[in-house]
Amino acid sequence: MSTVQVQVDRNSRTPLHVQLAQQLEAAIQGGELPVGSRLSNEVDLAEAYGLSRPTVRQAIARLVDQGLLVRKRGVGTQVVGNSGQVRRSLELTSLYDDLTSAHRKPETDVLRFGISPATAEVATALQCELGDRVLRLERLRRADGEPLALMRNWLPPEILETDPATLAERGLYQLLRAEGVRLKVAHQTISAVPATPEQAKLLSEEPGSPLLATTRITYDDHGQPVEYGSHLYRASRYSFEHTLVHR
Repeated sequence: MSTVQVQVDRNSRTPLHVQLAQQLEAAIQGGELPVGSRLSNEVDLAEAYGLSRPTVRQAIARLVDQGLLVRKRGVGTQVVGNSGQVRRSLELTSLYDDLTSAHRKPETDVLRFGISPATAEVATALQCELGDRVLRLERLRRADGEPLALMRNWLPPEILETDPATLAERGLYQLLRAEGVRLKVAHQTISAVPATPEQAKLLSEEPGSPLLATTRITYDDHGQPVEYGSHLYRASRYSFEHTLVHR
């Protein structure tokens, strides 16, 4: 029977069963829980993790619904698949952070790097003047060698000192944090768009295939916008995940 190391944060606003499910999913995606392995029973898991049986049961049910686990009479709970899809919770993290947490290998092709004049859209997002100098980044992010996302970002040029080689090796939020920027909150919209021929070629999709499109404005702890992002994700390889709470 398989048991993996799990650490839950009881002070987090994320429910305990969601935290457990996310960590078990990461273990499955990372190969720590390989296909065919069986989980320990609910009683043993609850004791090992210091959680209640209902919490463990909810976490397992979540992974069963995702197609990663199956309950078999006389066998128990078994790992049946690694979806290969990146699931992102609605927290203020970067794609680089999410891939690393899921034990996936992030790789980055820097397609564009330099100073550009702010368009009306960018100026509104970054609260600067039309035509002001902004740092413009365009990257293709891969997961385990497979294209996953096209990312465009605009930042105030004074907030980050970097270069294409460094950007290819590290995540943007990681670099911002290293500069002392404290990311506090972000406003994000999510929509669906068809892939253009150029986008489809870069993402290894067919033209017209559905892509998840996001725009995000990220603010620091002083309430100042520090980044505006416009990203496209392969819908076949990427999804957003969130928990709804009754108020």
